[in-house]
Parts: sequence; structure tokens; C-alpha cells
Amino acid sequence: YPMLPHAIDWTEDTPDGVLVSGMVLCVESYIGRLGGHEGVKIEEQILITETGNEQLSNYPLDERLLGG
Repeated sequence: YPMLPHAIDWTEDTPDGVLVSGMVLCVESYIGRLGGHEGVKIEEQILITETGNEQLSNYPLDERLLGG
């Protein structure tokens, strides 16, 4: 924890919270076709700082994963 669900997934039970300096979050996205069988999960690690955030992940994204 903390968990920050997409707004569409919020419920009355979704806990409130505050992000504070020193927290590290994993921001995950699953990209695939609706109803499809294949996709890719992209994850970035983010450090919350006194002035905002810092991306900790530095592995380059393979452009082939973007489709198109």
C-alpha cells in the first residue's frame, strides 16, 4: 500500500491517503486489445520527493510495444 486505482474503479471503500516524501510507487499499465488474448504490462517506479516526483526506472521502452 498505498493503492491508487483508476477513477473508474473507485468505490466507497477506496481508502483515502496522502503521498509523502520518501514513498516509492509502482505505476502499472496493461495495454492490450479489449477482449484480446495478448498485451503488455508496463511498470514505472516513482519516488515521491519534497518537490514532486522522480522516475526511478531507467530501462528504455521498446518502441515495438507501442504498436501502430
